[in-house]
Amino acid sequence: QVQLVESGGGLVQAGDTLRLSCTTSGRTFRIYSMGWFRQAPGKEREFVAIISRSTEAYYSDSVKGRFTISRDNGKNTVYLQMNSLKPEDTAVYYCCADLTWGITVRDYRYWGQGTQVTVSS
Repeated sequence: QVQLVESGGGLVQAGDTLRLSCTTSGRTFRIYSMGWFRQAPGKEREFVAIISRSTEAYYSDSVKGRFTISRDNGKNTVYLQMNSLKPEDTAVYYCCADLTWGITVRDYRYWGQGTQVTVSS
């Protein structure tokens, strides 16, 4: 079983930056692909970014060039650096993990509880 705990959300203004962190339990962090998804009120949970165990990264078009996903295997932690935030980035951000590589919710078995990001205009 893998447990994920996100942190770093908050209320910011448009154009600001935030860095989300997701720390996992267990000694096998390095073999998992890690992802970030987000869910705005009344909307489906959507893909944001993923990073493979070999640190290959992939982003949704809506965040490409503004967000950066990275991982520190020594700290069992994955990060999401969010720059140039926009009001439409407002959502609950979820961290996820699995042995597979994918951009849909069904690709990941393990999920954190989420952290709220609110961007005011």
